[in-house]
Amino acid sequence: MKFKTKLITLVVAFLAAISFALPSQVNAAKGDQGVDWSRYQGDNGVFGYSTDKFGISQIGGYSGYGTYEQTTYKTQVASLIAAGKRAHTYIWWQNIDNTNLAKQVLDHFLSEVQTPKGSIVALDYEAGSTNTSTLLWALDYIRDAGYTPMLYGYKSFLMSHIDLSQIASHYQLWLAEYPDYNVTTVPNYGYFPSFDNVGIFQFTSTYRAGGLDGNVDLTGITDSGYNGSATTDSGKTYVKPSTDTPATNAGQQANNTTLSQIKVGDSVKVNFGTTRWANGVAMPSWVQGKTYTVQQVSGSNVLLGGIMSWINRSNVELLTTTSVPSVSSGSTYTVQSGDSWWSIAYKYGMSMYTLASNNGKSIYSVIHPGDVILVSGTSYSSHTYYTVQSGDGFWSIGQRYGVNMYTLAANNGLSINSVIHPGQRLLIR
Repeated sequence: MKFKTKLITLVVAFLAAISFALPSQVNAAKGDQGVDWSRYQGDNGVFGYSTDKFGISQIGGYSGYGTYEQTTYKTQVASLIAAGKRAHTYIWWQNIDNTNLAKQVLDHFLSEVQTPKGSIVALDYEAGSTNTSTLLWALDYIRDAGYTPMLYGYKSFLMSHIDLSQIASHYQLWLAEYPDYNVTTVPNYGYFPSFDNVGIFQFTSTYRAGGLDGNVDLTGITDSGYNGSATTDSGKTYVKPSTDTPATNAGQQANNTTLSQIKVGDSVKVNFGTTRWANGVAMPSWVQGKTYTVQQVSGSNVLLGGIMSWINRSNVELLTTTSVPSVSSGSTYTVQSGDSWWSIAYKYGMSMYTLASNNGKSIYSVIHPGDVILVSGTSYSSHTYYTVQSGDGFWSIGQRYGVNMYTLAANNGLSINSVIHPGQRLLIR
């Protein structure tokens, strides 16, 4: 007994020493809060609070009528990285009840994932039919593709449709449960959906007034895919994705761009805690954390589109930048592994529709590594601009220059529903 006790003591001491020697990366995120987004949160997402550390964005999904895309996904991922948050991915999962269909859906979306290898790719199952074996197969497939699988849903729904215990014995769960729909900023564990292996608790759908999902990381799983982060003396945070994607690169580019370099067309988020406009007038609290397109720059101040108010650039955070590579007329680009119409267009400050059209293709045309595509006319020296006049609209300006109004709006980081004003400078092509 004495020898056995001594042996156990030595083993425990050895394991303890190892635990202190190894990085505590996984445990670093325990208790971190964050948000999850779909297209309803817009191109750059809706941020909760300055203390949030992660976001999970919907890439698209399947509802029984074929796959669909969330056009906001890539820019939301870029915005999260730009804001120093860990970005992850989820897929809507409805009426997928066999492995052949599951493979078809996953092959479609896994090739488009913009969060880094190792990051969470969750299946959002809260409607329609599926079965336990298909879900397990799909979660294994996500794992084998190099990502961290999770299953999302409401505990009562999942338990009534699948063997949730069997899923939980293999993978962590992301469960939702709300006591009410009042604004809730911290988890209420009195309504915690107790179950085995819960990794993320979605504790509210009203994290902020107007609606926003709030989540808490219970195990450190949102660290997956990231090599930590660094925070400067000024409070700016940089996350370190384990692998790069076009969206994470775009986010890091914005994150690394200084506030003095902000220009027309960039997207900026108003800092939490900002209370006054540039002229000293009190700012409404609901503006904090919202994202706007820069319409004009004057000295140390920038004009926010939509709200049309001036703010000191020190009170905003850059989420997307319109800087593009300098290329001359007739320039081409050789497609690399992992490229898409979107990633190449983003690199050169173009609409992916325009890029595809300029090459006699559509955005649904397949491109392959080694293909040479035309990216001419994309340098600042060859850009065409137009100053908005009274009575102008996207349609009338587009007609004048032979540009589709949707492309015109997209080229300026706007939608056709955005308000434009006399004196505003628009990028035509």
